[in-house]
Amino acid sequence: MNWKDEGKKLALIVAVFLGVYFLPVGVPRFDNAVSEALQLVKWYAREHVLLCLVPAFFIAGAIGVFISQNSVMKYLGAKANRFVAYGVASASGTILAVCSCTVLPLFAGIWRMGAGLGPACAFLYSGPAINVLAIVLTAQVLGPKMGIARAVCAILIGIVIGVLMHFIFRKEDGEKAAGFENAAEDKPARPLWQNVLYFSAMIGILVFANWGKPQETMGFWAIMFAAKWWMTSFFAVLLGVVLVLWFGVRSWKIGVMALPVVLLAALFPEQPIIAFTVGALGLSLITSTNGGEAEDWFSASWAFAKQILPLLLFGVLVSGILLGRVGHEGLIPSPWISSMVGGNGVFANAFAAIVGAFMYFATLTEVPILSGLMANGMGQGPALTLLLAGPALSLPSMLVIRSVMGTKKTAVFISLVIVMSMLCGMVYGAFFA
Repeated sequence: MNWKDEGKKLALIVAVFLGVYFLPVGVPRFDNAVSEALQLVKWYAREHVLLCLVPAFFIAGAIGVFISQNSVMKYLGAKANRFVAYGVASASGTILAVCSCTVLPLFAGIWRMGAGLGPACAFLYSGPAINVLAIVLTAQVLGPKMGIARAVCAILIGIVIGVLMHFIFRKEDGEKAAGFENAAEDKPARPLWQNVLYFSAMIGILVFANWGKPQETMGFWAIMFAAKWWMTSFFAVLLGVVLVLWFGVRSWKIGVMALPVVLLAALFPEQPIIAFTVGALGLSLITSTNGGEAEDWFSASWAFAKQILPLLLFGVLVSGILLGRVGHEGLIPSPWISSMVGGNGVFANAFAAIVGAFMYFATLTEVPILSGLMANGMGQGPALTLLLAGPALSLPSMLVIRSVMGTKKTAVFISLVIVMSMLCGMVYGAFFA
C-alpha cells in the first residue's frame, strides 16, 4: 500500500466531511448566498447559454473545420505580421458584442488552429473589452471622458498583453509554430467568399440575438434593437441557404426545421427565445445526422461544448455564492466592496481590478453596476479599472482558459489584465478625476 497516496485521499475525505459537517445551513447570509447562486445559474442557463454560447460553439466548431490552418498561421500565427495579427485581434470586439464567457469558444478555436499566443490573448481580452455597444452606453451613463478612456485603454491593453504574453512564452510559442509549420498544408474546400458568407451568417445571429436595449427610445441604436429579431431571422435564413448550396444539406430538411421555428415565433412573439432554442436544436439535429462536412462541424462544436460549458456553469455557481447577482448580495457584503473603492489610490484600484477580474458581468451590466457604485463614493480611477478588468475576465472564464492553455499561461494572463487595468485606472484617476 502506498501510504503517501492513501494519506492524500484520507485528507481529502476528512476535509470534505468537515466541510459538510460544519456547513452553515440556517445562517441567513449563507442561505441567501446559495439562493442567489442558484438564481444566477438559472438566469445564465436561460439567457446566456442559449443566445450567446450556443452560436459561439457553432462558430468555434466552424473555425476548426472550415478555416484552413494556413490562413490562421498567416494572419494570427506566432510568425505572422505583427501589425496585421495584433490589429485584427485587438479590433475584434468592434464586431463581436460578447462577454468574457462567450469569447472562450472562439478563442479556443483559433488557438487550436495555430494562432500565436500573443494574438490569441489579444483576441481573448479584446473580444469582450472593446464592445461598441458597451462603450457607447458607458459614454452616455458615465460621461464621454469615461467612454473614450475605456475604448482607448481597452485597445492598448489588448495589444500590450498580447505582446507581453508572446515575449514571456516566446520559446513555447516558437515550438508550437514550428509544429504547425511542419504539418501538411491543407487546401480550402471552397472559395473565400463562400466562407465569408457562412461565417457572416453565424456572427450576425450571435450579434443581433444579443443586441442590448439602449437607454434612449429614438435613434439608430433604438431602431436596431427594435429590429434585432428580424435581423437575427435574416441571418438565420442566410445560414440555411448557405448550408443547402455549399454544404450538401437537403432543402427539405431546412424547411422542416424552419416550420416550427416560424410557428413558435408567431405564437409567442414576446418570447423569441423559444423559437431560437428550437432553431438551435433543429440545426444540431440536421448537422449531426447529415454526414460529411456538416457532421464534422457539429462534432467539433460539440467537443467545445463538452469542454467549456460544465466549467462555465460551475464557475457561475461559485461566483454567485461569493458575490451574488446585480442588486443582490452573496457571501461577501456589497458595502465591503463599496467602502474599498473610494478615491483613486493604489489600493482602491488594485481592489477594483481584482474584484472585477473574478466577478461575472453579463454584457452591458457593468455600466449600471458602476453607476450605482460611483453614486456611493467609488472613485473615477477604480471605476475605469473595473470597466477594463471586469468584462474581460471572470471566475468562470478563468477555469476555461486554464483548460485551454494551462495553469502557468492563465496565471500570467490574469495577472497582466489586473495590473494593466489598475495602471490605466490610476493614470485616469490622477489626471481626469
